[in-house]
Parts: sequence; C-alpha cells; structure tokens
Amino acid sequence: MPDKLVQDAEERMKKAIEATQKDFATIRTGRASPAILERIMVDYYGTLTPINQLASINAPEPRQLVISPWDKGVLGAIEKAITKSDLHLMPVNDGAVVRLNFPPLTEERRKEMTRVIHKKAEEHKVTIRNIRREANEEVTKQKKASQISEDDAKRLNDQVQKVTDRYVDQVERMRAAKDEELMEV
Repeated sequence: MPDKLVQDAEERMKKAIEATQKDFATIRTGRASPAILERIMVDYYGTLTPINQLASINAPEPRQLVISPWDKGVLGAIEKAITKSDLHLMPVNDGAVVRLNFPPLTEERRKEMTRVIHKKAEEHKVTIRNIRREANEEVTKQKKASQISEDDAKRLNDQVQKVTDRYVDQVERMRAAKDEELMEV
C-alpha cells in the first residue's frame, strides 16, 4: 500500500509534465508550429470547435502555417477566430486556404514571452509540489493511524521528495529549452 502512494504521486506528476509540454507548445516563438493553434476555437455553425478538428494545419516554411479546412465554408470563421485570438497574427484568406505568416519577434516581445514561460513553468512546479504535499499528508495520516511505522514514513517521504525533485528538474529543463528556442533569431 505505501509504495502505491509513491506510484500514484509519480503518475500525477507525469500528467503535470504532459500539461507543461502542451502549455509550452502553445507559446509562440519565432518558428511556426501547428501546436500554437490548438486552443483556437472556431464558431462552426453555432458550435465552438477546435480548429484542428475543422482543418489540416501544415508548416510549409519555418515562419508560415497553412490551414486547409475540409469545408471551405468555414474559411471566414477560421480567419475571424485567429484574428480574435491573442496570437497577434493576421490571417490571409485566399479562398482555398488560410495562411499565417509569423514575423520575427521583436526584442520586447521575446522578453515578454520569456516572462510568460517563466510564470507557466513556476505554476507547473507548484502543481508538482502540491502533489508532493498531498502525498506527504497521506503518509502522516497513515503514520498517525499506526498503519505504517516511523521508519516507513521517513522512507516514503524521502521517495516522494526524490520523485518531486526529478519532475521539478524536468520542468526547469523544459523551460530552459523553450527560452533557448525563443531567443533563437
């Protein structure tokens, strides 16, 4: 049972890492990536639908995305959704596809995005630390209920801390890689 507690905490931390990866993928750097459009919702005949369910998204060039909708009638709605988004991009609708050209980021915008990356990384590290806190509280509760010994409680707390350190370090490495990607000109 006690080892299950550590495994459960580790599984939850893995999910936090996956969330971090998804979060970082949506942050715009100098390069075009289809993941940037994942959270864009398009009004498709009265229903908000993720853009990747309405069209294929390709990156034919490092600074361009091409959105090819399966239903050409949704081109205007896609264009409108992108314009309304926080991406600060102007879509170009040529009647068959929507093109997004990514201008090089200014120094000011890079610094702003770096702050966003640091904030998101810290939020994900806090999530991992909260998982650690919950696991440690469960260990304390089991120790008070005499389900586990003092030595087992110490061992479990140490294991949870090692797992926590590993995942916090992984978030930090992901943040550093995203910073490096952002500062690439």
